[in-house]
Amino acid sequence: MDAYVLLMLPALILVIFSGFPVALAMLSVSLVFGFIRYGEAAVHLFATEIHDVAGNYVLASIPLFVFMGSLLESTGIAKRLFRGIHIWTYRVPGGLAVGTILMGVVFAASSGVVGATETVIGLLALPIMLSYGYNKSLISGTVCAGGSLGTAIPPSIVVIVLAPVVEISVGALFAGILFPGLLMALTFILYIVGRSILDPTVAPRKSDEVEALSFWEKITITLTALLPPVFLIFTVLGTILLGWATPTEAAACGALGTLFLTATAGNLKPNLLWKAAKTTLVVSTMILTILVAGHIFSGIFVALGGVRLTQDLIDAANLGPWTVLSIILFIAFVGGFVLDLVSVVLILVPIAVPIMANMGFDLIWFSVLFLIVLQTGYLSPPMAPSIFYLRAIAPPEIKLLHMFRGVAPFIAAQVLCLVLVLVFPEIALWLPEAIFGN
Repeated sequence: MDAYVLLMLPALILVIFSGFPVALAMLSVSLVFGFIRYGEAAVHLFATEIHDVAGNYVLASIPLFVFMGSLLESTGIAKRLFRGIHIWTYRVPGGLAVGTILMGVVFAASSGVVGATETVIGLLALPIMLSYGYNKSLISGTVCAGGSLGTAIPPSIVVIVLAPVVEISVGALFAGILFPGLLMALTFILYIVGRSILDPTVAPRKSDEVEALSFWEKITITLTALLPPVFLIFTVLGTILLGWATPTEAAACGALGTLFLTATAGNLKPNLLWKAAKTTLVVSTMILTILVAGHIFSGIFVALGGVRLTQDLIDAANLGPWTVLSIILFIAFVGGFVLDLVSVVLILVPIAVPIMANMGFDLIWFSVLFLIVLQTGYLSPPMAPSIFYLRAIAPPEIKLLHMFRGVAPFIAAQVLCLVLVLVFPEIALWLPEAIFGN
């Protein structure tokens, strides 16, 4: 066991902050430390890790989910969905913002791609809420929080990456994160409604064309809007949870279903397919390159005895299990707003999982906590990725200060959810146990 292996993490952080892409940083650090210890034999370890990633059947679902998200941006489904939800929320205090969160839930459960979710709901909700005179901080926080739900609510790509690293089934982790993800959405909605009741000026109500619709017209519009995403949700998430399909098979069915919906909407055109294919290629290549680099990095770290040495240091420091858990979650939180979420998973989880298992923590429960913390970091300034997505689509009147102020209450809501899952593990564990058993 080589003590210098603990220098791998500081070296990686140094290389990343010097401006290297994350994947190249992990590969270069792994190369240096692997050759120091094993010489040319390190190449065989590299090849083994690459073979493991290439042969992982579950990871084949990633390009399919990215393809779904790319197509869904152009089908018009999201626009009809927003109107279908607004029909029933316009009388609720902060109804447009509440509808935005609900659309984030449905769209996240349909696509699994965080950036696509936030971009779509932002482009739809921003102009309407601004025209109603909504508070700009509330608008910013709502779009960022609603879009971030794609991190937690299955079929999240982050979950698909995390599950094999933790060595638990993707379906079990989907089941574990489902209720906490919905709980986060509920706390967001309660905050919006509560603030709108206490200060109606932040979410003014206006007479709406919805009022002129009859009950049956509302039902027709709602069914037309909800059936396509519900069809996709069942095709993907439903078939996985029912045990009818593996994640990859479900993703293939979802991609085919999205093609069908795009065709029925009249948008299945060569330029649209080319754009979706190009986006899929770029995003999937980026994710899978990071995956390969992360597996090589963790493989070298484990081979050099890094996990055992870390465990020995924890034992020598006499740190309790809850202290160690808190430290790991804090590091994940910091990493969540410095690095992309997949990189955080691949750098930290291979080190953390053996330690958590040795301390007796349930790995599904730990994974759910990890995902909640990652999502909190995703929202948290100053490096919040969610804010970078919002800045790309926000009009000039929404300033960076509005965004920073807007996300703060939603971050507090996520911390509340984290505490609830910590105190009541059944929130995360009941559904996986009910579906998949112990």
